[in-house]
Amino acid sequence: MPLDDLDDADYPAYTTGQAAELLGVQQAFLRSLDTADLLRPQRSDGGHRRYSRRQLELAGRIRVLFDEGHTLAATARIIGLEDELAAAQDQITELRRQLGQVCRH
Repeated sequence: MPLDDLDDADYPAYTTGQAAELLGVQQAFLRSLDTADLLRPQRSDGGHRRYSRRQLELAGRIRVLFDEGHTLAATARIIGLEDELAAAQDQITELRRQLGQVCRH
């Protein structure tokens, strides 16, 4: 593995055991997220789940919502809406930037 891969937030560097330890959860929790299609880890050549940093961040967000008492369906909806809102805010920022450039010409 090239060291540059470790800087890539999408590189699947963590095993299920490592991911569970970092998140403070049981491995079964991560497997259940895969089964529910909330988190899709890549698979090694041997078929073992491998998680990226970005996936660990998502699993952490899911865990917080579960800890707050939300159901799996509610958690999935909340995460989806949060992601849509963040994307819309990014788009608004970019459009404002573009508008600012047009107005200055």
